[in-house]
Amino acid sequence: MTRTVAFDPITLEVLRGAFDVVADEMELVLLRSSHSTIINEALDATCAIFDAKGRTVAQAISLPVHLGVLVEVGKKLAAQYPEGEARTGDLYVLNDPYDGGTHLPDIAVAAPVLHDGALAGYVATMSHHSDVGGSAPGSVAANPVDHLAEGLRLPLVRLATGGETNTDVIEIIEANTRTPKTMRGDLAAQISACHIGAERFGSIIERWGRETVDSAIEALMDHAEALTRAEIETIPDGNYEFTDWLDGDGGSPPSEPLPFTVTVGVSGSDIHFDFTGTAPQVPTSFNNVPASTMSACYFVVRALAGDRAPNNDGCYRPVTAHLPKGTIINPEFPAPVAARSIGLLRVCSAVNGAMGLASPERFNAASCGQTSLLTVGGHDPEKGENFVGVIGGPWRGGLGARPGKDGIDVTDTEMSNCYHVPIEATEALLPLRFNRLSLWPDSGGAGKWRGGLGFEAEIEWLRGHGLVSVRRDRHVIPPWGTQGGLDGPVSHTAVRRADGTTEQVPSKGLLRLEAGDVLLLKTTGSGGYGSPLERDSAEVLEDVLDGRVSVDAALELYGVVVVDGAVEPEATEETRRNLGTRTQP
Repeated sequence: MTRTVAFDPITLEVLRGAFDVVADEMELVLLRSSHSTIINEALDATCAIFDAKGRTVAQAISLPVHLGVLVEVGKKLAAQYPEGEARTGDLYVLNDPYDGGTHLPDIAVAAPVLHDGALAGYVATMSHHSDVGGSAPGSVAANPVDHLAEGLRLPLVRLATGGETNTDVIEIIEANTRTPKTMRGDLAAQISACHIGAERFGSIIERWGRETVDSAIEALMDHAEALTRAEIETIPDGNYEFTDWLDGDGGSPPSEPLPFTVTVGVSGSDIHFDFTGTAPQVPTSFNNVPASTMSACYFVVRALAGDRAPNNDGCYRPVTAHLPKGTIINPEFPAPVAARSIGLLRVCSAVNGAMGLASPERFNAASCGQTSLLTVGGHDPEKGENFVGVIGGPWRGGLGARPGKDGIDVTDTEMSNCYHVPIEATEALLPLRFNRLSLWPDSGGAGKWRGGLGFEAEIEWLRGHGLVSVRRDRHVIPPWGTQGGLDGPVSHTAVRRADGTTEQVPSKGLLRLEAGDVLLLKTTGSGGYGSPLERDSAEVLEDVLDGRVSVDAALELYGVVVVDGAVEPEATEETRRNLGTRTQP
């Protein structure tokens, strides 16, 4: 702990709420003002405030995936635009993954906060933009030549100086996107959020005074650190190793499955993440820069203390990590990183698995571990215009079964926390139609607590052509169960062409769609928790009646005999006894 700060607890809680409200109001302004569906529908954006040292003071309730990234953004702001450099009315912009960013579509816009001429802190936003150039629409291609082929790179530069906008930078950004109108609107939303944040943060300082606010920030950071350390201390000391696997690198030909290995070391109230054993960096774009990798570690640690701990820099003080250079979680420039979200989800599931070994009563089985976020671009002949968008609807499958609870069906999980884009919004933007969308029966891993289900969809391309960046996973390695729970199934991707032939599609790469083609998606659910033979037969029956579990799976996996919509008790008892005997080592 850095130091103990004596502070009135009531005032401290009031100021904690005030800081949180500033970040959340920035978030609302950003989401409601943005033009692209990935922001205004899926909510893929984050806002935060920092002190003059660049330390996180508060972050909006939004994307955990931006925890580690915004930590780095704050540090860069304090280093490059400190006291004397930052001026009222300044705006800064950044998206370079190798210098504080994550991948090029995630653009950060920030502003300093000054009070009586002195630097008091910063406010920052980060949004996923629909297109920043590069080799494929949406700027998330799996197979670019290198990072320089992924789109426009922006080091941390001034977007405005003393209130005067740098229109040259704006024009450069707009010239490097396939969607300049949308880019302009989304950037304007970020700028507006920064203006609101700077004004609101300044009002807090004006009301309470700089000394009180600075003291409160220190006290809240110490408080967050103390709560986090107390939770870490409940975990037995030791080293806990876990490996999860990415299906492959999506190259041509694709690689064998790639290991994501982490050893979590717990010593008292300190926690260390060592990724020795993780696969080398890959030539495709599934690498993750350190700030992105660290967000998974911060997320798991933040989940320990939950809402009781303020979401600030103090939560990260007990955390250290070793990220071997030249690996898929710490690549060397110019390794591509555009499709990093799939690799990041594998980092998260590996960390979650290791923490589950350390504290099984607190961590769930593997979630779906992949995204159906398919970015597509092309020309719509009916509208006479080009488009870039995401094939929305559900993006994720199921949440892993939890200790004492089933998983959740078709929900964004863990790192992302995005909303699913409504089908209507996707159909309004893109020349496609969802012919079918439903839960995928038996896609949740069997267990005492069942994994959440995934989904299956049939999506018809109506006119023109579309070039789709496919970035999915779990087509080879399923989401794992834990504590005796079973794995979920693997995912499937295919396209039924207009001539009636069906092609199997790899989980990663580019896919061209023409009018009449139908995209066929099966996105897995998640793993189960605990032996399925221990699941209450009444709950299995309810799943069967709801269509979540088939009669065959009820018998073969759970040992529950369902006949004419009812459980056969004696047959179930005998079946479970026989299954239990067969599964003994």
